[in-house]
Amino acid sequence: MDRVDDKSGARRRRATPRKPWHPPGYDARDVRAIQALARGEAGPDDQRRALDWIVHRAAQTYDEPFYAENARVTDYVLGRRSVGLALVKLIRLKPALMDATPTPQDDP
Repeated sequence: MDRVDDKSGARRRRATPRKPWHPPGYDARDVRAIQALARGEAGPDDQRRALDWIVHRAAQTYDEPFYAENARVTDYVLGRRSVGLALVKLIRLKPALMDATPTPQDDP
């Protein structure tokens, strides 16, 4: 972080812009929720918090994936986003539709 002076002359820290390849932000509650989910011990609130962190922060599912400066960065972000989209699809999918439709594993 850089130091800058504000109008009052006080020194404050300016956040360095986050790059797409930087790890996503998290706090202690996110860590606890993800760890509880991994152990199979997450309550409803922790489950929602963990999935929200994965879909919105880790996968950046709904962020703009295009970076005009570098196509490789766009490719990287699209890779992350594809994980989030797969999770969102399964979250919203109606299981009853799966009963009548053969899955790719069922195809010869």
